[in-house]
Amino acid sequence: MTSPRPRISKAVIPAAGLGTRFLPATKATPKEMLPVVDQPAIQYVVEEATAAGLTDVLMITGRNKRPVEDHFDRNYELEDALRRKGDEERLRRVQQSTALATIHYVRQGDPKGLGHAVMCAEPHVGDQPFAVLLGDDLIDPRDPLLTRMIEAQAEHGGSVIALMEVDPSQINLYGAASVDPVADGVMRVTGLVEKPDPADAPSNLAIIGRYVLDPSVFEVLDKTPPGRGGEIQLTDALQAMASDPAAGAPVYGVVFKGRRYDTGDRADYLRSIVRLACERPDLGPEFRSWLRQYVSEEMPHVE
Repeated sequence: MTSPRPRISKAVIPAAGLGTRFLPATKATPKEMLPVVDQPAIQYVVEEATAAGLTDVLMITGRNKRPVEDHFDRNYELEDALRRKGDEERLRRVQQSTALATIHYVRQGDPKGLGHAVMCAEPHVGDQPFAVLLGDDLIDPRDPLLTRMIEAQAEHGGSVIALMEVDPSQINLYGAASVDPVADGVMRVTGLVEKPDPADAPSNLAIIGRYVLDPSVFEVLDKTPPGRGGEIQLTDALQAMASDPAAGAPVYGVVFKGRRYDTGDRADYLRSIVRLACERPDLGPEFRSWLRQYVSEEMPHVE
């Protein structure tokens, strides 16, 4: 009788990037702390992890990331001021981030790529499977992608990556996967190509920023030479595992068809804020009314 697979409880969130696409806003403010409506992007990611049952979160940070740590810490002076004013709603929201999970921090040091950031998690993760969540992708809580990935890993083992169909002309912006169907919405990944020319892409299934990784990935990453940009690429390690399961563990993909908010560049960031604001019950009705009026009256000839 095979022993049950270990329950996943740890999430790793790489947060050491410089955020150069958002300069000068990110000169002194971490990109993870840029507000999406009224809470920082990084909080959405931590909330997603905890909603999937991951209570132990490790953030891979770097220089100038202290505000991230402060955000998830207590602020007794602010809490006391809100309490004395009787502002219970804002007090609740301020305290919410401190009670989400047990959060740990480790510095990446040199920015050597996503693969290197994942390697920094090995002492904390050990020999257990774990999740990796990238902060540029926000997943709507009504579409529990990470929960589905954890279930797929429990059923099939190995590592699981999130895939999403994109317009074939846009596949050069992503890593692309070649796959064989296994079960409903689950694919066996047979190969990965980072940012291929659309004419050479194996499919229009793009890798998005959610992974559930087998600990064998650490050994593979340790042998992975620097790739694109002179950095250690997680995609390269997963490609080695997908093309030769004996190199680590098989790789599966879960195809995501839900709501995803891309905050990776300025235009997508603005679109994400508008979409999320429109969905909010406290802001949406008034904001949607204003938006319709603005588009119809203020921008009638904009194409």
